[in-house]
Amino acid sequence: MKKIINDPKTVVAESLRGLAVAHADVLRVEDDPAIVVRVDAPVAGKVAVISGGGSGHEPLHGGFVGQGMLAAAVPGAVFTSPTPDAVEAAVKATTGDAGALLIVKNYTGDVLNFETAGELAAAEGLDVRSVVIDDDVAVKDSTYTAGRRGVGGTVLLEKITGAAAERGDALDAVEALARKVIGQVRSIGVALTAPTVPHAGEPSFDLADDEIEFGIGIHGEPGIERTAVVPADELVARMVEAIVSDLPFGEGDKVLLFTNSMGGTPLVELYLAHGIAERLLAERGIVVERRLVGPYITSLEMQGMSLTLLKLDDELTELWDAPVNTPALRWGV
Repeated sequence: MKKIINDPKTVVAESLRGLAVAHADVLRVEDDPAIVVRVDAPVAGKVAVISGGGSGHEPLHGGFVGQGMLAAAVPGAVFTSPTPDAVEAAVKATTGDAGALLIVKNYTGDVLNFETAGELAAAEGLDVRSVVIDDDVAVKDSTYTAGRRGVGGTVLLEKITGAAAERGDALDAVEALARKVIGQVRSIGVALTAPTVPHAGEPSFDLADDEIEFGIGIHGEPGIERTAVVPADELVARMVEAIVSDLPFGEGDKVLLFTNSMGGTPLVELYLAHGIAERLLAERGIVVERRLVGPYITSLEMQGMSLTLLKLDDELTELWDAPVNTPALRWGV
């Protein structure tokens, strides 16, 4: 294993220190327990949108803390859910009378620990709601979940709900909007290589040089099928079909297309795949109105990619376009 680290036990803490000094204009990092907090939190009169999960998926979640997106992020150890006390600390650091919305990816540890934290905060008089995102179309149940996994759609959900909170929407409205997004977003991922967790020191699974894992999760979970390497046209076509047929998306739908690197796939390949996906969607009469391309929800250094489609309407488009100022997403400010 070759990584730019000192000690596997201190990777997350040292990374968070770097995040804090690199982006001190938009966020701060608090220790024991570790949380990433918007620099001006709590923001009076506004809902706090909070998310989190295991580290190793950067820039998710800490890279999305700031104006127009998350009030706080709660990082666990690599590929490990954060503890309830850390989630509760994030709630207390950011939540006022307007309440908080917890965005939880559908992994068993995340769901249980965020639920516990929400109950603890509610016992202290805070209005805390939670939503669970499960946009992965690959599997019904997996290594880490009961039900579908939460993957790339999380980025879009955090941006849109964060924009709604920023404009002053009440908690009921932000929660309803989150559930709307969850109902209209679908994702699928593929891997060319497995990630190596620092404390494990070896790849999460074995994959031959001529194989692709189709339908992987963001923790290096095996997919639904292992196939031979195929040309990009064929691979992307299969990914698009899996997503489009699930919701389903149809002719005339307006969508946001998110083409994501799992960490190790270079942009030259990612843009190639994105172009193919746009062409295939156009052939179906599906209109791509907004786009996001890059490594925004990763799996350490895994080579691979995911595609996410969100069905848009005027409100969702307006909220996506709204100003955002975070380490990983920044426009309109």
